[in-house]
Amino acid sequence: MEPGSDDFLPPPECPVFEPSWAEFRDPLGYIAKIRPIAEKSGICKIRPPADWQPPFAVEVDNFRFTPRIQRLNELEAQTRVKLNYLDQIAKFWEIQGSSLKIPNVERRILDLYSLSKIVVEEGGYEAICKDRRWARVAQRLNYPPGKNIGSLLRSHYERIVYPYEMYQSGANLVCNTRPFDNEEKDKEYKPHSIPLRQSVQPSKFNSYGRRAKRLQPDIESYVCRMCSRGDEDDKLLLCDGCDDNYHIFCLLPPLPEIPKGVWRCPKCVMAECKRPPEAFGFEQATREYTLQSFGEMADSFKADYFNMPVHMVPTELVEKEFWRLVNSIEEDVTVEYGADIHSKEFGSGFPVSDSKRHLTPEEEEYATSGWNLNVMPVLEQSVLCHINADISGMKVPWLYVGMVFSAFCWHIEDHWSYSINYLHWGEPKTWYGVPSLAAEHLEEVMKKLTPELFDSQPDLLHQLVTLMNPNTLMSHGVPVVRTNQCAGEFVITFPRAYHSGFNQGYNFAEAVNFCTADWLPAGRQCIEHYRRLRRYCVFSHEELICKMAACPEKLDLNLAAAVHKEMFIMVQEERRLRKALLEKGITEAEREAFELLPDDERQCIKCKTTCFLSALACYDCPDGLVCLSHINDLCKCSSSRQYLRYRYTLDELPAMLHKLKVRAESFDTWANKVRVALEVEDGRKRSLEELRALESEARERRFPNSELLQRLKNCLSEAEACVSRALGLVSGQEAGPHRMTGLQMTLAELRAFLDQMNNLPCAMHQIGDVKGILEQVEAYQAEACEALASLPSSPGLLQSLLERGRQLGVEVPEAQQLQRQVEQAQWLDEVKRTLAPSARRGTLAVMRGLLVAGASVAPSPAVDKAQAELQELLTIAERWEEKAHLCLEARQKHPPATLEAIIHEAENIPVHLPNIQALKEALAKARAWIADVDEIQNGDHYPCLDDLEGLVAVGRDLPVGLEELRQLELQVLTAHSWREKASKTFLKKNSCYTLLEVLCPCADAGSDSTKRSRWMEKELGLYKSDTELLGLSAQDLRDPGSVIVAFKEGEQKEKEGILQLRRTNSTKPSPLASSTTASSATSICVCGQVPAGVGALQCDLCQDWFHGRCVSVPRLLSSPRPSPTPSPLLAWWEWDTKFLCPLCMRSRRPRLETILALLVALQRLPVRLPEGEALQCLTERAISWQGRARQALASEDVTALLGRLAELRQRLQAEPRPEEPPTYPSAPASDPLREGSGKDMPKVQGLLENGDSMTSPEKVAPGEGSDLELLSSLLPRLTGPVLELPEATRAPLEELMLEGDLLEVTLDENQSIWQLLQAGQPPDVERIRTLLELEKAERHGSRARGRALERRRRRKADRGGEGDDPAREELEPKRVRSSGPEAEEAQEEEELEEETGGEGPPPPLPTTDSPSTQENGLEPALGASSGSSGPFPTLTPRLHVPCPQQPPQQQL
Repeated sequence: MEPGSDDFLPPPECPVFEPSWAEFRDPLGYIAKIRPIAEKSGICKIRPPADWQPPFAVEVDNFRFTPRIQRLNELEAQTRVKLNYLDQIAKFWEIQGSSLKIPNVERRILDLYSLSKIVVEEGGYEAICKDRRWARVAQRLNYPPGKNIGSLLRSHYERIVYPYEMYQSGANLVCNTRPFDNEEKDKEYKPHSIPLRQSVQPSKFNSYGRRAKRLQPDIESYVCRMCSRGDEDDKLLLCDGCDDNYHIFCLLPPLPEIPKGVWRCPKCVMAECKRPPEAFGFEQATREYTLQSFGEMADSFKADYFNMPVHMVPTELVEKEFWRLVNSIEEDVTVEYGADIHSKEFGSGFPVSDSKRHLTPEEEEYATSGWNLNVMPVLEQSVLCHINADISGMKVPWLYVGMVFSAFCWHIEDHWSYSINYLHWGEPKTWYGVPSLAAEHLEEVMKKLTPELFDSQPDLLHQLVTLMNPNTLMSHGVPVVRTNQCAGEFVITFPRAYHSGFNQGYNFAEAVNFCTADWLPAGRQCIEHYRRLRRYCVFSHEELICKMAACPEKLDLNLAAAVHKEMFIMVQEERRLRKALLEKGITEAEREAFELLPDDERQCIKCKTTCFLSALACYDCPDGLVCLSHINDLCKCSSSRQYLRYRYTLDELPAMLHKLKVRAESFDTWANKVRVALEVEDGRKRSLEELRALESEARERRFPNSELLQRLKNCLSEAEACVSRALGLVSGQEAGPHRMTGLQMTLAELRAFLDQMNNLPCAMHQIGDVKGILEQVEAYQAEACEALASLPSSPGLLQSLLERGRQLGVEVPEAQQLQRQVEQAQWLDEVKRTLAPSARRGTLAVMRGLLVAGASVAPSPAVDKAQAELQELLTIAERWEEKAHLCLEARQKHPPATLEAIIHEAENIPVHLPNIQALKEALAKARAWIADVDEIQNGDHYPCLDDLEGLVAVGRDLPVGLEELRQLELQVLTAHSWREKASKTFLKKNSCYTLLEVLCPCADAGSDSTKRSRWMEKELGLYKSDTELLGLSAQDLRDPGSVIVAFKEGEQKEKEGILQLRRTNSTKPSPLASSTTASSATSICVCGQVPAGVGALQCDLCQDWFHGRCVSVPRLLSSPRPSPTPSPLLAWWEWDTKFLCPLCMRSRRPRLETILALLVALQRLPVRLPEGEALQCLTERAISWQGRARQALASEDVTALLGRLAELRQRLQAEPRPEEPPTYPSAPASDPLREGSGKDMPKVQGLLENGDSMTSPEKVAPGEGSDLELLSSLLPRLTGPVLELPEATRAPLEELMLEGDLLEVTLDENQSIWQLLQAGQPPDVERIRTLLELEKAERHGSRARGRALERRRRRKADRGGEGDDPAREELEPKRVRSSGPEAEEAQEEEELEEETGGEGPPPPLPTTDSPSTQENGLEPALGASSGSSGPFPTLTPRLHVPCPQQPPQQQL
């Protein structure tokens, strides 16, 4: 039995070579180099350099092919023999009317062929039965002993094989026609319809019982072939094949009855079974594939077969499974193989240089590479380049598209040539190879093991259709190697090396043949082998040799020598054959150009060889010819009718041979001349021209790159280098000091160079020049030695000797000593100049450089002393530098006296010290700074803050301790503190104005657009300060006089400007009018929109209109100053309806008393501030206005008006109230969201005359009788004017009112004048109604937020008082922690806003209120009016409780 798949042992690996790039550039040369090693294995693998990766040039979309079908178990020779045997025995039983069923023994199918063969080897059926050796038969079939398997095998043999064997032996035996009827467990065998070897089709049986043919009426008489009698015709059987008759009792053994169906006699059965099988081959598939479709099919097949991804299947597993399938007679696995695809038709995988497509530079490189399989067969050293025809597969590559298990069978290449295979991409290809020495042994083993195949097909191995397990061959002594060829690798097979293999999966390979000079003897032997096998040749070997011999100058030298050797043998053989022809009596001859004839017209009819040199033909039989080795097999005609057809005469052949010899021996002649020249055998040195001529001859005649040629090239290179060097030496000496440095040679090198020139086998006239230079150098050397021996010599003498040595162009050892002595003297001079008292101080780098240079000069006592002095000086200098560095970098600054002492001591060191210099500069700056401080402190005026800040900044940057700096810093800090207090007093929270801008008058108030744009610029941070508009420069701000003059001018401009603005705004249409005419001049609110309809308010100063919701508006029943008695409701002139827009009211307008306190603090400052001068000017302006206002109020007319107004108020107060409504709680003074803080906020009392108590916001219950509704109900009852103001009285008051509104100061006289002017005109019902609507909306929002705050407090109480957490309290804002319950309410309301995300009631509209309200309003940037108590506390009673004199934020 053959070994199973588990027993397959992979053969040893073949040699693998990895050439370097230098080796890889010569393909055939490298193959010749590795041939001694590789041909011992038959095949080898070559891995190209890693970066040799040719692009895949096949046009994938157009590549279509039809593969071959391969049934694996029909490829293996021994398996095919078994299948042939089973087909024959199946045919035998089919003829008998039964189908073959193969029994199972021990759970595997019984091998009937091996059983039959072993029975024959053991002596035959009878002998085995006699000796009872069936157990031995079972043992040889590898069945286990002890199970009585021998008896079972005997039964199967008797039933299935023995009848067939008896028929084969010719015995007249009739077998049981139904041997398988009772064997249910046997497996039915289906014949293998192997292509071109189809089995006989089974006969169709009749469905009725067959009677003897003698009973048919048309048959008269029948005679039995056995007994020659015709009696008992009812027992005669008629054969359906030959119509012979047999008695059923004459047959052996006799038949009991006439069989049913078709019956054939023993003679017909034997004739059918002994018919030889047809030749075996592959059939073509019916489907055409593209590369993509074939790859999908191949990958799907492999993945399904192994049940894993294709790339994960191990190659060892595929190999074992392949040989198991090949050896199996049970499993029929079929694969497809795209083999022998012509690259001329489908395109090569390598780039090819042709006119079809343009190649890139990379493709061009690979298209001309010798490893390109389209190029290798036609290389210069290749033999096949001399064949004109494109022989497919040999000169033109074939392509192979494989899938798993697709195989190529054991074979050798045509004409025993080399082959090379390149795997472009895909999975590996597994190869097996046998060396040429074992080729005949492999053939003998395969013939011995499968004689049945070779009997019918002697050239079976040449048909590439037969495999045999490598283990089987190795067990019979055949050496086999293997390899796995991966993508990008080459596999080379050598002449007559058998090889086979299979593919591991989907891949694409390309292969071609090539022949080198060493192949020629093998090619000649192959022709003789083909002649014995009568196999056709692919080309004529004789024609190839003669074609190369006809042009020997074109041949490579090695190839010419090999061709000469082959040509000599061929000529000798041709002489012998033609001599035999003459001896036969054939004398007729004619020349024939055989190369012009088709191959089929010049083939020997006996051995099929292709004739070229000569052939024998017959005049009477023109259709055939024979080679001269078969002259007796041409025809039976007379010799006189036969004639010789020759290509060359016997005289022409030696002439061709001589040309080859000359070409082959030309190298020897040349080599002899080169040897004589290089060895100087004749005593004459050749010139350079003669040696170059020899090299040129080798190049022109294409001599091989031998060792002798390399010696010649080396000699020429060396000689040319010597000539060039000698010329350079001479020209350098002539150039003198201008020659190139670094090209000098030493004296020893000069002597060696002269010796080298003398030893070269080449005559050079430059030798004399070199000798002259050597003599000059030796004379100079002697002079230098004498000068060094007499040291100390003059420095001038040493320097002149050095100059002369440099001009020689050769380095003399003594020149270095001279150089060192010169360098020593120069260094000492440099040190002396550096340390001289009169010299300029050197830097530390110079000192260090001298020390470093001194280490390299020649040592001497003077040098040591100079180095010590330099080192000591450098150490002292570095120490002082470090001390100065510490002074410059130290945090603790030193006083100027300390630094001055350090600088004074360092002045004595004769070295330039950068840190000392920096310290000196810092000290000078410090002195200048102190002088500046003294000058500014002792001036006529206090110093300005900007000047002090500049001095402080400069003083802080100086690395010097300055006592005055601390004093200046304290003064600056005090000034900043005062400015901060003043800012808090005047500026609203988050104000866009600076303190100086607020204190200065608004000089451009007359332009509405300018004023508005400036206000918007202030909001955006793009404004100019009012000081710039006053025309004050930075220098002017330092002069108090300039500030005062500019301020006075600004006051006048401000007044004129506001008057102009009022006139302009008064012409604008009122938004409250029912219909307005189109006008180009319309009011624009701060929001950028035009105010229109209800809700618009007009500024009392600039007369412009604004949206009430966009600005801070006054509250009707709030008063800027306290009053001890409540005011009646109908005293409408006391209602707070005065509205100033945010463009007119820029600050919080503190009280005059607060400003005076700031001025007192300012007087104590030793620093001048621009804000201080501006504040003084503002204060003087306010006091001046206050005096004029008091004078006006104290006049006789105004005093009388005030008295009448007081009487009217008393009368209104004495009138009974129209109704007694329930207690009306007052509205909260401010809304937490708008105020930002509830600190010191006044609570408004009820509107009743007796002044009900206040109610907190959280206790307010909404009702219909609120204070705002009461005021709304009183609007129809308001009448006026209540006073008659004469024009002479009104005009001065209005002018005073205008000037008072321009002041950024709160004065009580302003409020008194306002009420007096209000009483002298009708009540502004529309404004009052607008203010009521705005206040209602605000109060509605406040109540909703109060209820939400109460719910929040309850939730916090339910959670256990989380507000008491000290950690959380620590995280709260300081202003919240320091506020009272109102601040807590504000904080809670803010938290509620964050939680609800703004979903609560809308925030209240901003209103004008007390100074606290103004500070903490919803939009502090827009500003609001303010007021405070003054010198007229009893002028007008108020409706609310007194508020504090001054908000806490204004406390200084």
